Amino acid sequence: MNSRARQLGTKVVYQIYIRSFCDSDGDGTGDLRGITLKLDYLKDLGVDIVWITPFFVSPQNDNGYDVADYRAIDPRFGTMEDFEELAREARARGIELMLDMVFNHTSTEHEWFQKALAGDPKYLAYYKFVDAEPGATAENPGEPPTNWESKFGGNAWAYEPRLNKWYLHLFHLTQADLDWDNPAVRAELADVLRFWQDKGVSCFRFDVVNLISKPEGWPSDETDGKHFYSDGPRVHEYLQEMVREGGIDGNVTVGEMSATSLENCIRYTNPANHEMAMVFNFHHLKVDYAGGDKWELMEPDIDALRTLFRTWQEGMTAGGGWNSLFWSNHDQPRPNSRFGDTDRYWYESSTLLPTCTHLMRGTPYIYQGEEIGQTITDFTSIAQYRDVESLNYYQIIQERGHTPEEAFEIVHARSRDDGRTPMAWDASENAGFTTGTPWLGLNANHVQINAETEMADPHSVRAYFKRLIALRKAEPVISEGDIRFVDGAGDKVIAYERTLDGTRVLVQCNFSGQEQQALPTDGGELLIANYDSPSAQETLHPWEAVAHIWR
Repeated sequence: MNSRARQLGTKVVYQIYIRSFCDSDGDGTGDLRGITLKLDYLKDLGVDIVWITPFFVSPQNDNGYDVADYRAIDPRFGTMEDFEELAREARARGIELMLDMVFNHTSTEHEWFQKALAGDPKYLAYYKFVDAEPGATAENPGEPPTNWESKFGGNAWAYEPRLNKWYLHLFHLTQADLDWDNPAVRAELADVLRFWQDKGVSCFRFDVVNLISKPEGWPSDETDGKHFYSDGPRVHEYLQEMVREGGIDGNVTVGEMSATSLENCIRYTNPANHEMAMVFNFHHLKVDYAGGDKWELMEPDIDALRTLFRTWQEGMTAGGGWNSLFWSNHDQPRPNSRFGDTDRYWYESSTLLPTCTHLMRGTPYIYQGEEIGQTITDFTSIAQYRDVESLNYYQIIQERGHTPEEAFEIVHARSRDDGRTPMAWDASENAGFTTGTPWLGLNANHVQINAETEMADPHSVRAYFKRLIALRKAEPVISEGDIRFVDGAGDKVIAYERTLDGTRVLVQCNFSGQEQQALPTDGGELLIANYDSPSAQETLHPWEAVAHIWR
């Protein structure tokens, strides 16, 4: 386990949402050359791996997660030559590239799906098609095979009148689920992995990969169906085959796991199973879902958050699994606005959250802009949003009985676009992101919150992130040590210990705007704190994060 901890525990991953990172040609959309232009910025931050969201050919119905060609680059993001240059320049700086593999589904514009629509039996077998009732029509297709709900709302089946068949789409209507039970599909996808490794890619992130195995017989019950296809019957077998045939055993890989379980994530990441190096699970990002519903608001439940961190950190450690450590990605609202108080305690909120996770056991992920404290959108109209899920749910929320104003408030707090506004590089009109018109609006506060300002300030949020990254690389107790959560601090405090070979670190994070009781730190050396004058022994300041070490 220690050898794996040494391999993964010192790594820090930086996620780039390509269309919002840096636009090199003035068309308003980020691109591959824009990433190359900012590699020195990333090297200076101290990251080891750069994860880039999909830039493959796509109709962009789900911002690139609807892939129409796994081996070709969408012209809006550049050319293969641009990618090859990026790979060379990243390698020269000691940075590895992680590509986003969307293997649960393809775009309906993919050549495979188009051949299926033409009736080619080979490609019909690439997807989850089910015959409709005889005599079905587009106007009256009858009942779908199951009552499963799409992750984006509505039924997960679409009727195709040209074939008189239904096809499964767990996401958007134009994202048709592949049939992983077909060995030809699995062989195609393994070949895609080999293709990108030949281009210099060494790390892979697999989108919703625990959904790839569906049960036989298309069962239904009174639920939305998630439990039928999440962590499905042959998922571990299929992942082991993909890792083996794709030649990525031992590489840094991460599986995005939707509605998963601790037991399965231990299996996914225990190195003896040769599946994923680590996983994303999202349970801790649902502690502000009223009644478990993303689209009903409540204040974050810090007790639940503490319990989830304890369960997953201690459980994965005991089972030989490995965690990804994150608050933010392209599908999540900005965490400092969501879990903190960016109106009164912007700096403290923006540094509390990474302190809490970066000092845990696992591999930390930084989402672009998180390291400079970017906040959620300041949009005032639904017309400013681009995200298909947000636009769908703005209508669904009203159909549930909310007013348009209430629906907008919910979307404003929950939209995936909250984390997709362009990276703020400087205080200029378009934040240094583009010389054209940005594809998605910028926040007005980019005048104050931007990379140029942060890099000039040795006490900035970005400078604090650099300290956290340096600590992980310098202190084996952080990269390799065990973890145990401790009680006795205030009810809004999350506290834990890291231990290794007689060294101990105590981390305390106050998730509130009020002072909270602290645990004693007698004899400990201050390791890092987000206040210049950390609290006295007895209390923690509002949104204070502090770590002490005993050697």
